[in-house]
Amino acid sequence: MKQCMDSENLHNRMKRISGQIAAIDRMIDEDVPCEDIIIQINAVKSAIHKVGQIVMEGHIKHCVRDGIEHGDVEKTIEQFTKVVEQFSRI
Repeated sequence: MKQCMDSENLHNRMKRISGQIAAIDRMIDEDVPCEDIIIQINAVKSAIHKVGQIVMEGHIKHCVRDGIEHGDVEKTIEQFTKVVEQFSRI
C-alpha cells in the first residue's frame, strides 16, 4: 500500500480528523448547541471521505494499473468493482 499513495499526507489528515473527533466529544460535554456539533460532524465526514478518495486514487493509479498490465485483467476488474462498492457506502 505504501507505494500506492502519499502515506505522510494520509497520516496528517487522519491526525487532523482524530483531533476533530476529540473536539466534538468535548463539545458534547460543554453543552455546545446541536447545530454546531452537526457542523463539526459533517466536517469529519467530509474529511474522511477525502481520505477515501486519496486511497482510491492511489489504488487505481498503482494496484489496478499493475493488475491490468501484469496480472489477471478479469480478476483485477472484479476486485476493483468490490472496492468501488465499498467506497460508495461512505
